[in-house]
Amino acid sequence: MLVKLTSKAWSLKILALMHAGTPGRQAPLIAATSASRSAFASSLDHLVQLGLLEKNPGHGHPLRPEFRLTALGVSVAAVASKIIGTVPDETALAIIRRNWAVPILAITAKPTRFSIIKSELGSITDRALSKSLCTLEDQQWLKREIDVSQRAPFPTYLAVNAGLQINKAISLSP
Repeated sequence: MLVKLTSKAWSLKILALMHAGTPGRQAPLIAATSASRSAFASSLDHLVQLGLLEKNPGHGHPLRPEFRLTALGVSVAAVASKIIGTVPDETALAIIRRNWAVPILAITAKPTRFSIIKSELGSITDRALSKSLCTLEDQQWLKREIDVSQRAPFPTYLAVNAGLQINKAISLSP
């Protein structure tokens, strides 16, 4: 679900805003996200398809509908709000909006090998994973260490700093 949710750039921000009480109409949400209309519309449609948002029956103009969180959407929006709350600035928010950043941080609570991350995320390519890991390392949200305890040394990745806060906000690990 997390991989699907973060596949559209503005999904987390839209859910976090609605969780905070922003009206579920396009104009207030677009103004609050500063997204382009096409990117916003794509993210909104995506959230409807995931079953996290629904049109509010009887409210809004047919061409300008109002949306509300579904029961599942309420719980996911609370997590999205926690994730967005850990982001200190616009630069960090741009990283969060990337496809794989949040799912990678979600599974790196403990030192994790590249191959394990790849298998956990399923559809990610080696190149996309490598680029995402480098971006998260540059932001100092992920720490790369070389494990030399085995005959063939290998790198492991661990969420740190704001990356660890995002991991805890998602709370996949017990």
